[in-house]
Amino acid sequence: MLRLGALEVPAGRLVVMAIVNRTPDSFYDRGATYELAAAVERVDRVVAEGADMVDVGGVKAAPGEEVDAAEEIRRTVDLVAAIRAAHPTLPISIDTWRAEVAREALAAGADVVNDAWGGVDPKLAEVTAEAGAGLVCTHAGGLPPRTRPHRITYDDVVADVLSRTTALAEAAVAAGVDRERVLIDPGHDFGKNTRHSLEATRRLGELVATGWPVLVALSNKDFVGETLDVPLEQRLTGTLAATAVSAWLGATVFRAHDVAATRQTLDMVASIRGDRPPLRTTRGLA
Repeated sequence: MLRLGALEVPAGRLVVMAIVNRTPDSFYDRGATYELAAAVERVDRVVAEGADMVDVGGVKAAPGEEVDAAEEIRRTVDLVAAIRAAHPTLPISIDTWRAEVAREALAAGADVVNDAWGGVDPKLAEVTAEAGAGLVCTHAGGLPPRTRPHRITYDDVVADVLSRTTALAEAAVAAGVDRERVLIDPGHDFGKNTRHSLEATRRLGELVATGWPVLVALSNKDFVGETLDVPLEQRLTGTLAATAVSAWLGATVFRAHDVAATRQTLDMVASIRGDRPPLRTTRGLA
C-alpha cells in the first residue's frame, strides 16, 4: 500500500499529481500561476478535473535566475497553507531539493517531498522523516540542481536509474521515512538525453519490479518534443502516449500539467487492464 498523506493507494489505482508552479519563468505556463490567487484557483480547477494530489514548486528546473531558499519559501509555503485550508484531505507535494524549504512546507501542511535532484541535500530525508511525510527519490544522473546534461553517457541508463533511486529509497527508510511513503522516479530529461528517456520509459517495468511505487514526470518534456519534433504547445499527444505506456508498464503516480486529459488516459488504461469498470455499459444491451 502506497500512502500519500491521507490518501491510501491500493494496487491498480493510478494517481494524477497536478503541477502548480509559483514561478514567474516556468517553461510551460510562463508564470500563469505565479500570483497566489491564480495558483489557488488552479488547485481548485485541477481537483475538479480529477487530480488526486498537487505538486507545488517555487523554482523552475532549468537554469535561470538564482532563487535562494528564502525566496523559494516565500513562493511556496503560503500556497501550501492556502491549499491545506481549502482542501483539508488533498495530498500536497512540495517540489524542492532543499531541506530548509521542505521543513517549512511540511509544517504548513505538505505531505510529500518531491526531490527531483537525486538527494543532493543529505538532510532532506531526515526532515521528511521528522514530519512523517513521504519522499520521491529521483534519478538525476548525479547533476547539480538546475543544470542540463551535456553529452552525458551511461553504460546502461536503466541500471544507473535502478542503482541510484533504490539506494536513495533505502537510505530514506533508514533515516526514518515510512517505507509505504517512498516512491522512485526515473527522472525523464534529468541527466538524460532523449534516447535515455525513451529507454527509461521502454524499460519502466524494471523499476516497477523493485517493489517501490514508481512516479513518472513526463508532461510536455523535451524528450517528447524531440522525439516528435514538435514545439512545447504541441506535446500533449506525445505526453499522453508516454503516459499510457508507463501506466501499462506499472507506474503509479503521474505528474501532469493537463489534468483532465491525463485522468481520462489513465482511466482508460485502468479499464483495459481490468482495474476499473467502465462508467456506462449500455451498448448492445439497451
